[in-house]
Amino acid sequence: MKTIGKGIGMNGKGILMRRVTYIIIGVCCSLSVQMARAASFVGQPSDSVTVCRLLAEARQQPKTTNFPLFFARKFIGKPYVAYTLEQPGAERLVVNTRELDCTTLVETVTALTICTYRGLRTYSDYRNVLTAMRYRGGKIDRYPSRIHYFTEWITDNTKAGIVREIQQPNPPFSAIQTVSVSYMSTHPQSYQALRAHPEYISEIAAMERKVSGGKFRYIPKQEVKNTAAMREAVHDGDIIAITCKKPGLDIAHLGFAVWRKDGLHLLNASQLHKKVVEEPMTLREYLQKHPSHTGIRIIRINKQH
Repeated sequence: MKTIGKGIGMNGKGILMRRVTYIIIGVCCSLSVQMARAASFVGQPSDSVTVCRLLAEARQQPKTTNFPLFFARKFIGKPYVAYTLEQPGAERLVVNTRELDCTTLVETVTALTICTYRGLRTYSDYRNVLTAMRYRGGKIDRYPSRIHYFTEWITDNTKAGIVREIQQPNPPFSAIQTVSVSYMSTHPQSYQALRAHPEYISEIAAMERKVSGGKFRYIPKQEVKNTAAMREAVHDGDIIAITCKKPGLDIAHLGFAVWRKDGLHLLNASQLHKKVVEEPMTLREYLQKHPSHTGIRIIRINKQH
C-alpha cells in the first residue's frame, strides 16, 4: 500500500477520489434500499442514486460554491411534469428527481443544499429534510398536512431556520402583497385528493384563512432591472417567487435567480419549454409577457452552521 500511495500522481488521485465517491454512493444507496422496504415514501431506486451522487459531488466542491445554483444546474434538461406529488392512497413523501415542476425543483434543490450545509450524506437524511420542508411542522398527517401555498411554505420554513425572506431595502422592495388565498377550497375538482376526500375541503379552507391577510414586501415587475440596487438585493441562487393577481392565489411560479451581463434570469422547471432551463430571456422580459404577474418575492436559503 505504501508503494502504491507513493506512486499516485494527479490522475491517480482523481481515480482514487472517484472510487471513494462510488463507494460512498453504494453504501448510501444500499442503506436506502433497505429502508425503502418499510416504505413511508414513494420513489425510484434511481432517485436514491441521484441524491447520493449529488451530495458526494458537493462534498468535493470548494466551500465558497453557490450550492443552490450548483444543484439547480444539475437538473437542467430534466422533463417538466406536473402533479408528481399527487399519488393514490395514503399521503406519503414523494421523492422524484426524474421529473420536476417549479415547486418540486425548488424543494429538491433546497433539500440538497441544506443537507450539504449540515454535512448530511445519506438518502435517509435527504428524505428527512424534504419532509421537514414539505409538511407543516415536518409531520405527515394526510393530505391537508402538506404545505400547499408557497406563502405558508416560506413562513413554515423560516420558523424551521431553513430559509428567510428578503424584503429590504426599499427600493427595490417598494410594493406590498396582501395575501388572499382560496383557490383550492373553491376549485376542489382540480385536486385529485379533494375529489376523493371532500371532507378535507373544510380543513383546507381553514388553512387558507390562516395564510390570508399576511403582508409581504416584493419587487414590482417594472422595477426588475439590471441595476446595482437589484444586484445587491437579489443574489445568485435566491429563490424567486413570482407574485400574481389571479384570484385566490399568492404565487404563480418559482425558480432560482441567475445574474448574467444583460440582467436577471430565471432557472426554472418550465411548462413552456417542458423541461428545466435557464430562461434565455431576462426575468424582466419574462414578467412582461405575463399580464397576471405582478412582481417577485425573494427567499434565501440559510447557510447552516
